[in-house]
Amino acid sequence: MTRELLADVLEEIALLLELKDENPFKIRAYRQGALTVRNFAGDIVQLAASNQLTGIKGIGEALRDKLHALARTGILPFHQHLRAEFPPGLFDLFELQGLGPKKVKALYTLLVIRSIAELKAACDAGKVATLPGFSAKTQANILDAIARRDTFAGAFTLGAVTPLVTEMLDTLRLHPEISRCAVAGSFRRAKETVHDLDFLVATKSPALVCEDFTTLPQVAAIIACGETKASVRLHNGLQCDLRAVSNKQFPFALQYFTGSKEHNVALRARARTHGLSLNEYGFTATAEGAPATTPEVHEEADIYHALGLDFIEPELRENRGELEAAADHTLPKLVELSNLRGTFHNHTTASDGLDTLEAMVAEAIDMGLDYLGIADHSKSTFIANGLDEGRLLDQVAAIAKLNAAHPEFRIFAGTEVDILRNGSLDFADDLLSKLDYCVASVHNIFDLTEEEMTRRLCRAMENEHVTMLGHLSGRLLLRRDAYAVNHAMIIDCAAETRTLIELNCSPLRLDMDWRWWKRARDKGVLCSINPDAHSTARLHHIGLGVRLARKGWLRRQDILNTRPLAEVETFFKTPKAAR
Repeated sequence: MTRELLADVLEEIALLLELKDENPFKIRAYRQGALTVRNFAGDIVQLAASNQLTGIKGIGEALRDKLHALARTGILPFHQHLRAEFPPGLFDLFELQGLGPKKVKALYTLLVIRSIAELKAACDAGKVATLPGFSAKTQANILDAIARRDTFAGAFTLGAVTPLVTEMLDTLRLHPEISRCAVAGSFRRAKETVHDLDFLVATKSPALVCEDFTTLPQVAAIIACGETKASVRLHNGLQCDLRAVSNKQFPFALQYFTGSKEHNVALRARARTHGLSLNEYGFTATAEGAPATTPEVHEEADIYHALGLDFIEPELRENRGELEAAADHTLPKLVELSNLRGTFHNHTTASDGLDTLEAMVAEAIDMGLDYLGIADHSKSTFIANGLDEGRLLDQVAAIAKLNAAHPEFRIFAGTEVDILRNGSLDFADDLLSKLDYCVASVHNIFDLTEEEMTRRLCRAMENEHVTMLGHLSGRLLLRRDAYAVNHAMIIDCAAETRTLIELNCSPLRLDMDWRWWKRARDKGVLCSINPDAHSTARLHHIGLGVRLARKGWLRRQDILNTRPLAEVETFFKTPKAAR
């Protein structure tokens, strides 16, 4: 049993109860319980098994008993009985963008659709469009969602696999025959999505370690197990490979299996100019121009130093200029999590958040932050209970009162204001002027042309009161493609209007895309790393944001929320043109 399995069961119970039209408060309790399990700092599995969950916020008595039974036996009868009421393939429908419990229930009860294959057939036959609450457009969107699902099959978001990686590495480090271990591949390079995980260990007993790897609790099936390599499939379908090497080979293997392929090709070409051949096992002297002895390597950085390069951080290894910068000693000193002093794009129960203003502030203080920005939705996002003018002013007053109670901490009053179709904003300027800052975002009408969408965003940034642009492309990783927008023109407009662009580090967004941040940095556009947090647990996604900021070549000075409180207060009070 792992924390991921515990949380998955609670989330599935919430879905099943929603299908059965159960009490919404009961459904919310299970969802909140899943969030608590995923983000609890201690060993939640052991606490559940020993029935010591009393007093943990988000886990009531009913959930406590169920988690205890699940952790102790691996089975929860309540969950099994609920699941048995529905065909197994029905749960795959929830993975499709735009299909919630109500629509899935309608498809199941009215058309007896029990799988994605049956849903596609019903759409192809035109049956779905005839259902109450559906339309021809809904049907077309479902077919598009099915096609996207097929395209992204086997892919996982970086945020989704991070807890698994942490748990598995923690277990490997406890193995008595393992002296060093690491995760490599696209995960180590902080790619926004991954297709598999590559683990690497240094050991004198490779066969034993490979065999033990296949017995980890996260493993659902063994694909292969040999003397130096093992491949398994986890319960969530993700493939994991383990390679066992000697301690001497470990730095070379770590560099090689981290990639990227393009980076490695360029690095090997540079090695040849130094009379060396480089592979996953070590350096070998070539016949021409070889040094008297091959360089001594103990750590991964020694490989780069031997080739006349500064150490290149894993996030940068995409062959996008990092080798040239390493040779010229101009690599940036990348931002670190410890540099962040606060964050700005966060929601509360005033709109669609799961936690109160007070709870969000308490969590931010507990995280060691110095300030927190609250930016609940504006009125046009009615589906998220967006605030109207009166409710927003009430929240501003509540924030002022809370600030008085926390003199050591600052809460900034903001809004995530909708950018309307023509680029105007959901709130008038006189109201926005009463706030500390403003995040402007698009939440609807995604089908504009690239020119229209770009003009829409640029007009919003031209507003004096728009501090930063939220989730620039509107993408939802593995679920919804980005809308058409000209990133280069948006960055140029942000530079001209002195508007920040956020790095939205919600695991489903990671938006703006990392490939554009170096251009933004070089244009002088400031970044704000924002979790778009809808709960206290999701505030911790700022760590994921830092990884993506590093991948985008960002330094501490490129990010607003690395600045001390006094500097941020001054920044917000300064007119945009003067920043």
